[in-house]
Amino acid sequence: MTRRADANPIVIARELNLELDPNSFVPYYEQIVDQVRTLIKKNKLKPGLTFCSEGDIARTLAISKMPVRQAFQKLRSEGLLVIAKGKRPVIGSGRLPWNFQQLRGFSEEMKRRGLVPSARLLSIEIEEPELEVAQALKLTPGERVYRVRRLRFVNGEPVAVVTSFLPARIFAGIDRQDLEKQSLYHIFERDYRRKLQRAEEVIGAMNAGEEEARILEAELGSSLLIIKETTYDEQDVAIEYSVSLLRGDRYTASVISVRKPSRLAEHPQSTSTALRSGEYLARSL
Repeated sequence: MTRRADANPIVIARELNLELDPNSFVPYYEQIVDQVRTLIKKNKLKPGLTFCSEGDIARTLAISKMPVRQAFQKLRSEGLLVIAKGKRPVIGSGRLPWNFQQLRGFSEEMKRRGLVPSARLLSIEIEEPELEVAQALKLTPGERVYRVRRLRFVNGEPVAVVTSFLPARIFAGIDRQDLEKQSLYHIFERDYRRKLQRAEEVIGAMNAGEEEARILEAELGSSLLIIKETTYDEQDVAIEYSVSLLRGDRYTASVISVRKPSRLAEHPQSTSTALRSGEYLARSL
């Protein structure tokens, strides 16, 4: 199903054996999506394979590029096709649900899923913190922070830019650590004896600007997940504030709401009063 070009396997459109049913009520693009999705699930198309172009598939199926383009967009939204400007599409591994129920670092979480994480250090410097950072870390006036910016990869593909702010008084000399090959959480616990306890996250969304799109090899204006996280040690001291920008075509975040036990069960009230008095605890996944 593939040939090699520049040592990279490339999928050949005609060998996919895609078929379209002109009598079906299912649009052509959905028929293409269903068949490609099935090939990926059956591991006949493996993550990392260079996929064929829109034109290759359109010519093979003798249709216009429009339904093929729609199919590619749908597959991309599911994380099954990774499309970077100026490059051929690549088979993806699907969108990864980010698990916030366990306090794990990026590397730990990816390895747990059987993926290969890596990092590139973009910059590290010591600076005066902005107000948002100072408040999150509960810094006193005059304190400085290390600003560590890293590009995170999964299976060699750029997926996130993470900027970490670390109090300089706690992490003196951390700029001498190998921050590309070591997990920050590992360094915290091993070298600085800071046992991690919990983290607070705020999840939002934004569109990729020129810099983010360039670094993440994403389309300008594409969706990004933004996660602002404050990590605390066992003494309940805030030791890291981070801002992560994750490609929206590779990650999802979901929320489970759990009804907390209340005194309503002990002291029954009318249905309307009970509903007004109900409390809910949202938990991010």
